[in-house]
Amino acid sequence: MADLIKDIIKESIKVKEAVLSKLSKDIKITSNMIATSLKKGGKVMLFGNGGSAADAQHIAAEFVGRFKLERQGLASIALTTNTSVITSIANDYGYEEIFSRQVEAIGSDNDIVIGISTSGNARNVISGLLEAKKMGLMTIALTGSGGGEMATIVDIALIVPSDNTARIQEAHIVIGHIVCELAEQKLFGR
Repeated sequence: MADLIKDIIKESIKVKEAVLSKLSKDIKITSNMIATSLKKGGKVMLFGNGGSAADAQHIAAEFVGRFKLERQGLASIALTTNTSVITSIANDYGYEEIFSRQVEAIGSDNDIVIGISTSGNARNVISGLLEAKKMGLMTIALTGSGGGEMATIVDIALIVPSDNTARIQEAHIVIGHIVCELAEQKLFGR
């Protein structure tokens, strides 16, 4: 059991080291894009399925509440939280449209849309990102496993270099925290 724990932690560290070496530049670009969007009155919309839905909610909460600095709330919303909206869209249009319909309804100029999928191939996440592109919004993908289809349709693809879902999700939260901290510093740092 102790060896398994050690192996899991070492694998997590290895993935995060790969994120550091391969994604630092794109993480910085992403945080600058988000800070610029928020400064112009835009919002950050995030979505995903399962654990990625939870990650979307976690990251949105960091923007709305605070990350490290005492500051005003920043406009961010996880499109995974309103069960009435999700179930009515799924019932009337199909599950594939649960995010695209919300992006269409509440997306506006200067918004950033972040789709999260460990495989990069979740149809409803892709649909939401395509709607955002159609509307001229900036799009970001948080993925793993080579990026999947999402990596080919977004402005920035942050592809965690791993095929292990748990390790990808752990790295997504690290990336989310870094993006929040950098954007917060850019907007409110002293």
